[in-house]
Amino acid sequence: MSTIDKLDQNFAVKTVIEDTLTFTDCKESPFQVYGLLSTEEGFVRMPADIASKVNANVSVLFRNTAGGRLRFQTSSPKIAIRARMANIARMPHFSLTGTAGFDLYEDNTYRGTFNPPYDVQTGYESMLTLPGSRLRNITIHFPLYSDVRSLEIGLSTGSSLQPAPAYSRPLPVVYYGSSITQGGCASRPGNCYENIISRRLDCDHINLGFSGGARGEDTIAAYIAGLSMSAFVYDYDHNAPDVDHLQATHNRLFQTIRQRQPLLPVIIVSRPQPNPGMDDYRRRSVILSTYQNALAAGDQNVYFIDGTMMLQAFGGDGGTVDACHPNDMGFQCMALAIGAVLEKILSSSRLPDMPLQQHKP
Repeated sequence: MSTIDKLDQNFAVKTVIEDTLTFTDCKESPFQVYGLLSTEEGFVRMPADIASKVNANVSVLFRNTAGGRLRFQTSSPKIAIRARMANIARMPHFSLTGTAGFDLYEDNTYRGTFNPPYDVQTGYESMLTLPGSRLRNITIHFPLYSDVRSLEIGLSTGSSLQPAPAYSRPLPVVYYGSSITQGGCASRPGNCYENIISRRLDCDHINLGFSGGARGEDTIAAYIAGLSMSAFVYDYDHNAPDVDHLQATHNRLFQTIRQRQPLLPVIIVSRPQPNPGMDDYRRRSVILSTYQNALAAGDQNVYFIDGTMMLQAFGGDGGTVDACHPNDMGFQCMALAIGAVLEKILSSSRLPDMPLQQHKP
């Protein structure tokens, strides 16, 4: 029986790599990697010694490359990747292009996905062909739920290669939260809400979403508080075991951030739930109280976004894959809501100017 890729070539995974390409490690200049740290074992989202102290989930998932981006300029009409991967995530409700694919954008225009073959085990090669041979600004978004040990970029031999322009807002936005923050279940990496916002506002960011592992512990709070950033966005109540845990940790995490960075804009988000129940409302009340207490104390750099309203922008409960994790439409809703507040913050003059720890291993 013929498989669908034989019946319809649009479903075929294009893995043919031409011998006219020259491959270069993405860690070499003029390539620039954002949102990730580079180690001998591969790319990570935070230092291993800190991740191991947070909880068991974070000690594994910090190697997932959610939020990672590679940026450069090239005139090459063909762009290929050669990725070595230590772990490939597979889930019944999450596409393989989302967990293990790489997305390519020219400026803010989506040009294609480097699709992994269905039986991918330790990495893959893939190539995209772009129209013409003009100089292009390229962004490649890394996989959301897989570990990337190394990435090489193949370009047409003799084509130009230059650094990409710097982000107009180079101080990153830091996001902390659950599997939704990590990107589950976007169909491809470019469609998780942080990446959408990053392209629209031309701002760097760091994704500290940990599936099942965001519980607001003091260790992760202290690490985040020491990062140099333009704004902090947090939403982790899906991973808080119960309302009591949220009550014990939510305001404490905020205070840890605020004590270290008194002028940092902080966006507090309740869980994106289009059909909330009583438990959702109780959790939202806890989160709202953190915001209200900050306002009462005179804090002018704190913002609240009601998650029960976010997915109503369009789609409602059609914006999830399982009544919890957003699909692409749900992430567009989140990007609209959170991005609108971030745009206001990043366009203002009240940005933190205190030098803190840079995102380095």
